[in-house]
Amino acid sequence: MKSKSTFLRRLILYGYVYDIDYSGLRDYNTTPGKTSSNLNQIAKRMNATGNVYKTDVEEVKKLMKQVWDTQLAMLKKQPNMKQ
Repeated sequence: MKSKSTFLRRLILYGYVYDIDYSGLRDYNTTPGKTSSNLNQIAKRMNATGNVYKTDVEEVKKLMKQVWDTQLAMLKKQPNMKQ
């Protein structure tokens, strides 16, 4: 929380406050950035040449798998919240 008053307000209104460590999101945030950069390069090459290369398709599949694996890893790290 940004301030003590925000914390107290939330506690009064909802009766509970979750303390969740989001430091693991740093790794997650870098993966989509790298992936989008790679995908943009592939798209530019396809648009410039007018051809779709097998290696480009394989690269896109690999990148999408990386994104999927990263999302699954993040979901597994999330705490189970009980009310």
